[in-house]
Amino acid sequence: MGVCTLGFTLGLASSRDDLLDACAVRADSYGRHLPELRQHLIEPDPLDLCEGTAVFLCRDKASGLATGTMRIQTSHFGALRMEDSLALPGWLAGAPRVEITRLAVRVGSDPLTKLCLMKASYLYCVAQQMHWMVIGARNEALIRNYRRLGFRDVLGRDEQVPLLHTGGLLHRILAFDVMAAKSAWAAAKHPLYGFMIDTLHEDLRLDPVRTRAGKQSAAHTPSSMNMPA
Repeated sequence: MGVCTLGFTLGLASSRDDLLDACAVRADSYGRHLPELRQHLIEPDPLDLCEGTAVFLCRDKASGLATGTMRIQTSHFGALRMEDSLALPGWLAGAPRVEITRLAVRVGSDPLTKLCLMKASYLYCVAQQMHWMVIGARNEALIRNYRRLGFRDVLGRDEQVPLLHTGGLLHRILAFDVMAAKSAWAAAKHPLYGFMIDTLHEDLRLDPVRTRAGKQSAAHTPSSMNMPA
């Protein structure tokens, strides 16, 4: 296994200041395209503080500046936020699942920031024994990138639905089979297999997280988090 040192750290937001820094990245990133959302995103929303929600934060090592973030809500404690807006098909609604929202990266950040956030989401889902990762996406280039990773359409290929928690904006709903990912990437000789599976990123650190029973899962060292079973 190769080892890669990053120019930034990536971990779970663990303080009020971390959460505010994540919100600042959200407001800056989304506000560039949707200025009306900037003020709404500058403060944490109720979901940020709910059980079953984890907010991830990237920080530049040299400056300490927050450069990237995402939020993951698990189904451990109930339905996903997007399920307020649509009924997921049975194969998805009946399985352990997560929703990724508030994925944002500052302009000019390390080019690996977004990819490392995706790796963190995968490792987090493996650690939490989640079967499916679900997202709502609007940008066509981003949708193409998700599909290259293995995401598939949940509804019709070009079908979009308004999501209440995004202000009613239309989104395409995509899902990713976490449990099958490693074998699928290997079988396809996916160009990112080495990055996602066979590279240890020591700056990617996920702390213990809470399970449905309210107990902490075992702490995962960087090496164990990079070697899902």
